[in-house]
Amino acid sequence: MKNQIKIRMITILVSIILFAGCYWYVNNIMNQKPNVEEGATTYAKARVLELLSDDTQIDEDYEGALRGKQEIIVQITEGIRKGESYQITNYLSALFNIDCQQGTKIVARIDEQSDGEIEVSVYSYNREIFLIGAIAIFMALLCVIGGKKGIMSLLSLIYTLLNIFFVLIPALYFGAPILPTTIGVIVVTNVVCFIMIDGVNKKTITAVLGTTTGVIAAGIFAYIIGKMAHVTGFHTNEAEELLLVCRDYGLTITNLFTAGILISALGAVMDVAMSISSAMNELHTLNPALHAKDLFKSGMNIGRDAMGTMSNTLILAFVGSSLNLIIMIYSYDVPLTQLWATDLVAREIIQGISGSLGIILTVPFVAFFGSVIMKGTKQEIQFEEKTIKTVKKKQRRRGK
Repeated sequence: MKNQIKIRMITILVSIILFAGCYWYVNNIMNQKPNVEEGATTYAKARVLELLSDDTQIDEDYEGALRGKQEIIVQITEGIRKGESYQITNYLSALFNIDCQQGTKIVARIDEQSDGEIEVSVYSYNREIFLIGAIAIFMALLCVIGGKKGIMSLLSLIYTLLNIFFVLIPALYFGAPILPTTIGVIVVTNVVCFIMIDGVNKKTITAVLGTTTGVIAAGIFAYIIGKMAHVTGFHTNEAEELLLVCRDYGLTITNLFTAGILISALGAVMDVAMSISSAMNELHTLNPALHAKDLFKSGMNIGRDAMGTMSNTLILAFVGSSLNLIIMIYSYDVPLTQLWATDLVAREIIQGISGSLGIILTVPFVAFFGSVIMKGTKQEIQFEEKTIKTVKKKQRRRGK
């Protein structure tokens, strides 16, 4: 137990040093972005001091949404303009529907004109406290219900997100090769997460190897099918803007589609890999004399059960995220020929299939690695055989 605690502490220390080094390298060596003065548009928290007039009406054609305009006085509550008040007109429509009442907390958009005049408008509701509250509830429940492993799971999740948002994304932005960099970040976070949660043992080694191979297999499949179907990152809605904003800093868009699939498949693949690895480890612990062939069969049987539900989970996750699109396609009665040719539909299908394929291929990978790593040693098998013989002799004596 003490050795496992030491290993986890060393892992946390090494992971912090590794993250700090990567963060420094990406943001200092790779970062060639010139310092640009902040634009004339800023955003700040604000509060509605007074509702001067309200000409809005309920529109039954748009599910009871308010439409019209409001005259309000808002007060900026942060930044260099904190305490300043402005009278503005808030326009409400079916798509932009921020109902401002006295005391409503909002985020204001502040535009400074070339002549020094300030224009303030309503950007959106201030949702910060609610989102932070939801995150806090999630973290608290994970730690309380999960105990020590829940705490380590939370730390590993935080570490993964830090690497994605502060290392991977800036590295890709500044021209790092997309697929090698993404795979590298996935492997590092994969190793660190499993060690944090369960230490270093046969179970975690098996899970790490299975997860890595499963995710890479999903990426290879997505890359090949994407090439054959002519689906690339240029077909996304953000491609044009990325080309304009990022072309001077080395970002290449072609493989962003595959990189996104690698990241999205990671969580589900880790889940399946650890489930199979943990079950195989329990089998080996109960019967150390199990041969590699028997362990492999057991791992495959366990994996088949997990594979069905997790594949559904990933496919349904993609379907749920594209529900608006699916309903729109249904409403327009799009012909099947046109549907197959649509870039957006092709991307969603490849994402769902690739992620699910990663889960499917993880099963034999984990079963194989587990059978090789956890197989009984000669000493364990001999000890087990002697124990079985001793038990049989005792049973014979009792029968006589």
